[in-house]
Amino acid sequence: MTRAVLSIGSNLGDRLAHLRTAVAAFGDAVLVVSGVYETAPWGDADQPAYLNAALMVADPAAGPRDWLARAHAAEAAAGRTRDPQRRYGPRTLDVDVIAVWHEDGQPVLSDDPELTLPHPRAQLRAFVLRPWIDIEPHGQLPGHGWLTDLLNAEPLASDALELGPRPDLTLESDA
Repeated sequence: MTRAVLSIGSNLGDRLAHLRTAVAAFGDAVLVVSGVYETAPWGDADQPAYLNAALMVADPAAGPRDWLARAHAAEAAAGRTRDPQRRYGPRTLDVDVIAVWHEDGQPVLSDDPELTLPHPRAQLRAFVLRPWIDIEPHGQLPGHGWLTDLLNAEPLASDALELGPRPDLTLESDA
């Protein structure tokens, strides 16, 4: 397994710095980074707005669980703490493994509760699909279809209109 799409988001503290922490945590595995989008919270509206982006990463030695371990390490580096009472609550950094592909291009499918692939709600989240389209305009979510079709279908079409592109914010280092 060599390639994965990751969704990153932050709505606490220095949101942009937390997203940059995620990009830095994946280091040389990062192939491409999407633009940054400001989005309303999903699932729990009583919290600040998020900054969201997507990463395409690759590593010939990495399997799906490796991507999950790296995602958790990036969250920890950003000071993420999990509140079991608030599933969709605010966070310094959230890194989700959305999809993983084998070296031959075939998607990894998994119903493991710790790492379901593709991500079980990706097709419902404009804040995942829109940044992913930035980095893979002709991409497909395994088992669900073309990203653009998913994003333009109801009910996501109205959610997509509420995504605020933030061209003033970049995930490249200031150095």
